[in-house]
Amino acid sequence: MSHPRILVLYAHPAPHRSRINRRLADAARSLDGVLLHDLYETYPDFFIDVAREQALAAQAELLVFLHPLRWYSMPALLKEWVDSVLAPGWAYGPDATALKGKGYLLAATTGSPLASYREGEPNGRPFADFLPPFEQTAARCGMQWMAPHILHGANSASDAQVEAHVAAFRARLAQFLQSPANETTRHGS
Repeated sequence: MSHPRILVLYAHPAPHRSRINRRLADAARSLDGVLLHDLYETYPDFFIDVAREQALAAQAELLVFLHPLRWYSMPALLKEWVDSVLAPGWAYGPDATALKGKGYLLAATTGSPLASYREGEPNGRPFADFLPPFEQTAARCGMQWMAPHILHGANSASDAQVEAHVAAFRARLAQFLQSPANETTRHGS
C-alpha cells in the first residue's frame, strides 16, 4: 500500500482494558488502505514527532479519531496530538490547505447510556451538546465533518451490540475505501 486513504488515530490510554475500542482498532487494521496509528504505543512519553504526524495526516483522505470519551473530551495524548500537529499555517489559517477537504470521523465510546445525556440525568444535557469542540476542530481545518460513529453505554453493551457496532464501523470504512478518491463529502451523513 503506497499511501493509506484512511488514517485512524487510535488513542486509548489503557488498551488492555478496552472491550470495544481495541476491537474497533483491529477491524480498521484489517482493511487494506487503512493505517491504524496507535498513539499511546507510538508516543508513551507524549513527545509527538510533529513532522511525521503531519506527513501521515497529509497523505490520508479521511482521519478517524478513535477513542473513548473521557470527561466529555478526548484522551490526553490525543489532545496533545491535536495541539501539536494541527499547527497554524499548516492545518488552519491563511493559505493552510494540508487538511482542507479531508474527512473527519469521530469514532468514540461513552461509558454512560444515551438516556443519561439529557436534563435531569447525570450528564445534564443532550449528547450533541458535547460535540461542538470536535466539529469546530474539523471546520477550522477545512475538513468535512462526518456523522460520528458512537457507542453509548459501552460498559454495559451486550456482546451482540458490540459485534454490531464493530461490524458497522468496519463496513463504513470499507464503503469509504470503495468510493473513488476525494469523494469525502459523499460520506458525510
